[in-house]
Formats: sequence, structure tokens, C-alpha cells
Amino acid sequence: MRTIDSLDVKGRRVLVRADLNVPLDGETITDDGRIRASVPTIRKLLDSGAKVIVCAHLGRPKGSPTPKYSLAPVARRLSELLGEHVAFATDVVGESAQATVAALQDGQVALLENLRFEPGEESKDDEVRGAFADRLAALAELYVGDGFGAVHRKHASVYDVPRRLPHAAGGLIVAEVEVLRRLTEDPARPYVVVLGGAKVSDKLGVIANLLSKVDRLLIGGGMAYTFLAAQGHEVGGSLLQEDQLDQVRGFLAEAKERGVDLVLPVDVLAATEFAPDAPHEAVDATAIPADRQGLDIGPRTRELFASKLADARTVFWNGPMGVFEFDAFAGGTRAVAEALIASDAFTVVGGGDSAAAVRRLGLPEDGFSHISTGGGASLEYLEGKTLPGLAALEDS
Repeated sequence: MRTIDSLDVKGRRVLVRADLNVPLDGETITDDGRIRASVPTIRKLLDSGAKVIVCAHLGRPKGSPTPKYSLAPVARRLSELLGEHVAFATDVVGESAQATVAALQDGQVALLENLRFEPGEESKDDEVRGAFADRLAALAELYVGDGFGAVHRKHASVYDVPRRLPHAAGGLIVAEVEVLRRLTEDPARPYVVVLGGAKVSDKLGVIANLLSKVDRLLIGGGMAYTFLAAQGHEVGGSLLQEDQLDQVRGFLAEAKERGVDLVLPVDVLAATEFAPDAPHEAVDATAIPADRQGLDIGPRTRELFASKLADARTVFWNGPMGVFEFDAFAGGTRAVAEALIASDAFTVVGGGDSAAAVRRLGLPEDGFSHISTGGGASLEYLEGKTLPGLAALEDS
């Protein structure tokens, strides 16, 4: 992929596809990590004299303007982080966008409204998507892809627009790809992967691909209960994907055959209900009461996981160990994060809820080697899939 250093951007209109898909509470941004990650590329282009047009999505408005998904709060936060006024277009490719872009001077920046307000952005019809891409590309002279969290989507702004304009990868995407290559091509060993989150089904592809590459695989979070059930254990009211039991039994057998140390929880915090103040106690993972549900890994598991991470040279972590949004059930996620911080390994936090947990728990972001901005994109890369947005940037 070409980088922005290969583009002559001075005085030219540059469309930057960023990832600004941040969580909102009303109009309040509760985690601005993705906005902060977009700043270096935008700043570099501004300092080079470009007229910068930023585009991004937020949430799932399903192809029509939806006020709660407006990027207006993001424009305000981006302006604060850049120390520059960010002009905001109230549409994507309409009159407001065209007028806002036309008014830009060299070294100025604008943000377009939510790309997903336009049905063409996500359309599976190539002609519909292409027609929207034509209108979006017409706003600019050059394209910079920097929204790593969206590169696994075959969307107009990610896949079709770079095929219409001279293009390059922004600094964020370059950094993400370098890290993922380090995880997949020749990782320092022992190589340990920690997977959590709610559903096994979200991680099927990455588990299948990683079993031939890792030395240890630690499983926590909601997905652990399907693994425990696959071994014949009672999991009570814990999250369980019964349709994945055969698949998981296959993973357990393959891990044993390959000599991969697949580590499951030995105890869990079992609660009476899914609530922040639910009564709970630590119980053996193999004996969860029928009227309880596991909401976090227990204290013995935290120690076990930390010991399995202590000598690691490379660690990839994706998915919380419990319901970290509830303080009573955030201890497992905190324990894994702190074990990574204490490690001498090359440590990668795989975006999504894991990155949100690091920030929510007040842990130092510089305690990790890399915090990804793209959970789904990171996982699909590790599955070995071709990511449309990267393929478009690699295409000269």
C-alpha cells in the first residue's frame, strides 16, 4: 500500500475515510478513542496544506437520516482534538456537503454527515453502491483510507471510492497492518491468544485459523460456557450457544491433537440474575448451580490466566472476561489487562469491547504495545480473510 507521503496534497481536496464510530449517550461521547486515533493522519494532511474532507459512519441508521446517529457531536470533539474549526456538512453528498467542501481553504477540514444515512453506502447492489461512490468521489481529488475498523466491509466509501481516485493508506491503517502481520507471519513465542466476549459464533473463524499458529489459547467471557458445556458440565443460566457445541468439541479435539494449551476457566462468579448488584459467589466452573449464571471469571481463573501470560512473548487479546460494564463483574477483565501490562511481551488489544474496557477501567493505554481500533477487522485479518478495504488500497 502507498502511504500519504506518496501523495502531493497541497491545495488539493483529500477525502479521508476515518473510523469515528464512537459510543454515544445522547449527544455525549462516552469513549473518544477512535476519534483520537484519527487525528494524526488528519493533522498531517492539514499541515501539508490539504483541504481535508473527513467521512465516516456511526451506528446502524439503515440508509436514512436518523438524528440520534448524527456525527455532529463527533465534529465538535474532533474540533477540540485538532485545535481547529471543523466545518460540518448536514448531509453526505448533497447541497450542504458540496457547499461546505467548496468553502474549504488550504489547511482546513470538514466532516460530512453519517455515510450510512445514504442507502448506497452499504448496498449489496454494485450499481447502487457505485452510483453513490461516484457522488462521494466527486467531492475530492485524492482519497486516503484510514478507517481500519471498516476495512472488512465492502462499502462504497471503503471499497468503491478508492477505485475512482488516486489513493493511499493513512497512518492508522499502516500501523494496524504492520501489527497484524507481526501476529501472523512470525510471532515471537510463546504466542498466547486470549479470547472472550459473548458468543463463540463471533470467533469461529479466528479460532479455527489460530489453532495452527498459537501455543496457548485462553478462553473467557460468555463464550467460555459453551466450551464448558461441550465438555459435559452444567452451566446453569449462563450464556450458551447449543448450536455451536459440536463445533467447539472439534476445537477441543484439534487443540489436543496439535499440542495447543487450551485453557478454560476453573471458577466463575455465578450470579442470581443479570444485574449490576446481583448477589453472586465464586463457584467451580464445572459445578455452576442450575439457578445461577456466570458473569465473570473467578479469582482462581484470574491467577491461572496471569500465570499462562507471564512468560509470553506475543499476546493478542480480544473480548472481555465478564460483564465489565458492571463493577462487580469487571475484575476478570481487569486481571487479564493488568497481566498484559506487567508482561514483557508484544501485547495487542484487539479493539472493540476490549479497548473500551481498557479505557473504562482507567488502565494506561501506553501499557500495551498496540490497541487496535477495529475489533471485527482485526479478527477477520487473523482469520486469513481478504479485507475489501485493504484490497482496494493495495490496488494501484
